[in-house]
Amino acid sequence: MKVRRSVNIAVATAMTMMVVAACSSSETPSPGATGGGGEATGQQGGDLRIYASEPAFLLPTAGDDEPSILVIRQLYRGLVKYNAESGKEEMDLAESIESSDQKNWTIKIKPGYTFENGEPVNADAFIRAWNYAAYSPNAQNNAYFMSRIAGIDEMTSEDPDGDGPKEAPEPAAQELSGLKKVSDNEFTVELKEPFAAFPVTLGYSGFFPMADACIQDTKACNEKPIGNGPYKMEGTWEHNVGIKLVRSDTWAGDKNDAMADSLSYKIYADVDAGYAAYQAGEIDVMYTIPPARYKEAKAQYGDLLYEAPGDSFTYVGLPLYRDEFKDKRIRQALSLALDRQPIIDAVFDGRFTAATGFVAPTFEGFRPDVCKYCKQDVEKAKQLLDEAGGYDGKLTLWANAGAGHEQWLQAVGDQIKAALGIDYEIRVNLQFPEYLATADANKFTGPFRLGWGPDYPVIETYLKPLYGTGGSSNNSGYANPEFDKLISEGDSAADTAGAIAKYQAAEDLLGEDMPVIPMWFSKVAALYSENVDQFVWNKISDAEYGKITLKQQ
Repeated sequence: MKVRRSVNIAVATAMTMMVVAACSSSETPSPGATGGGGEATGQQGGDLRIYASEPAFLLPTAGDDEPSILVIRQLYRGLVKYNAESGKEEMDLAESIESSDQKNWTIKIKPGYTFENGEPVNADAFIRAWNYAAYSPNAQNNAYFMSRIAGIDEMTSEDPDGDGPKEAPEPAAQELSGLKKVSDNEFTVELKEPFAAFPVTLGYSGFFPMADACIQDTKACNEKPIGNGPYKMEGTWEHNVGIKLVRSDTWAGDKNDAMADSLSYKIYADVDAGYAAYQAGEIDVMYTIPPARYKEAKAQYGDLLYEAPGDSFTYVGLPLYRDEFKDKRIRQALSLALDRQPIIDAVFDGRFTAATGFVAPTFEGFRPDVCKYCKQDVEKAKQLLDEAGGYDGKLTLWANAGAGHEQWLQAVGDQIKAALGIDYEIRVNLQFPEYLATADANKFTGPFRLGWGPDYPVIETYLKPLYGTGGSSNNSGYANPEFDKLISEGDSAADTAGAIAKYQAAEDLLGEDMPVIPMWFSKVAALYSENVDQFVWNKISDAEYGKITLKQQ
């Protein structure tokens, strides 16, 4: 067998509750032999240099994009975490999370944890953060994750005229009625409806606590976070340059959560620049690599390339808020015009799995061929387009800049033009934070590229946030009361089988309505340097930077 350099790999392989099914794969790496670059000791120390894109936010209530969350998870910690080896939820700052009816929950917090400014991490810290997220005038991206808590409707008001001059009225309440403090380290949560998987969701960073000083000045806290995690920020956020974290002196948790002395997030405008920095020895970890450089990376750095089946979903969203996409036959036709596999083969060297549904193949509850419009059928596409009255004008295909999306997006446009005669143009000129702002503002003028990874190990994570009415990442504007009803029934189901059945029925509606065009599920391909001793990847949390160790000279 080929000798690997001295890197130990710890990877999540199984999930829990209504979650990812255990699966075997020949891609799973194994520990290797000792090589150059230092002793493989697993000791603390060193500076881990990390490839990063510019985060949109560093507030737990606001950061819902991958670049943000990869930093937030080191600065903050929550009630629950996901085990790196098993993927199961574990108590982190919570001592217990219990319920007798799946609707009313009692949460007890471990004592002794503090924020960097000395404030205690207690019941108030979680209640204030969740209230801040839920209060609609605060416009927090993770407000949606509070939607199951009783009192959310009174915390929310809607703008009566969109971009018009009128302002949304003040909500009826400023605190969630479903949150009640029992003592300093205990509080209760009343949900609107029973939800058996509620504790599992609490590992998502949108549920992390916040200091009172942070709430009082969220703008300052976004630039210089007051965290409660294993690392703290050194200096301030240098936008589009870098973020430096150092081990926290106040972290009372597992010392193995902060193995490197410091984490240096080096921000690059595009992944190709990051890859060049890796080649120059300036980066220790890249959680992604340029699609066009995969073969080169595998040949040159094969022993330092980590690969595993992925659960990241790439799709082409359709702006249903525009008249030209309201007819589902138009959406169905666009999807039927595409042959995904040749694109995967040409651009991604065949590494990805063509999507035939909306849920990752690694999750319990996955079914193949849910989407009957996801396999190319040009004649059917033409028929549906004709029945809908055709499509006038040119398609504008959108993607964020700096991530290597141009080649495959052009292939999508070429296939649509060849099949349906619709001309297209590509718009790939916005960096990710601005691109997300465009998505949230419903300003896309045509099909748009987005991706999705699970926030927690429950099948519902692929459904409600993206397609539920008002969902946090529902950028298509899809709204279907029957879909919402099925999701609610799944949440309230008495057992796993009953929940999955309801969630699958909801997915079936997506397969007919086609609010997005499913493209593929990715494969993880990450690079680490010769300096790395132990590389740790978590199926839910992705790269666990705090647990990665460096070789000590």
